[in-house]
Amino acid sequence: MGHGKVMESVASDAEVVEISLREPAAFEQIFDRHFDVIHRYIHRRVGPDLADDLAAETFALAFERRASCRAGGSVLPWLFGIATNLLRRGWRAERRELRAYGRSGVDQWVGYEDEAAARIDGASLGARLAAALAEMRPRERDALLLYALAELSYEEIAFALDVPLGTVSTWLHRARRCAQSELAEDGDVVLTTEGVDPSG
Repeated sequence: MGHGKVMESVASDAEVVEISLREPAAFEQIFDRHFDVIHRYIHRRVGPDLADDLAAETFALAFERRASCRAGGSVLPWLFGIATNLLRRGWRAERRELRAYGRSGVDQWVGYEDEAAARIDGASLGARLAAALAEMRPRERDALLLYALAELSYEEIAFALDVPLGTVSTWLHRARRCAQSELAEDGDVVLTTEGVDPSG
């Protein structure tokens, strides 16, 4: 593709997606830019055994659905939405692992040395918080993990999950309240979700 280097340096994600409608190979730029981030998010949620396949499936679906992509700049929120929908299919397995982690305190999913999970109480997922996450409603938990692990804004979470902004605020407030009740016994600080609507 003759304009590949130019496209890589100046085109936004949305522009690359538009180009890919005419030149499908251009979508490789989206893969190159964002695969590692999406893989890391999936890995942190369901571990290494499923991360490779689900990350690959996320981008395969994104390619198939690229004509319907409504992102105006970065497509990351859109990709996170696709990945989260795929993860929801494995919710029972994920909840099982969280409960096991909550009982044992051994986080078998640690494999990345980044600090993405630091938005939950400045540290990676603790065993007691994992137990709380396992009991959350799936959509509320999705919102919390998109905020905490994917580091999406409220607006980006709303876009990723295709729900109103107010719904995201409510879900995050409920998720925070659930986690707080789990950790309240020792007076632990749970997480910071500035701007959550306290009316929940």
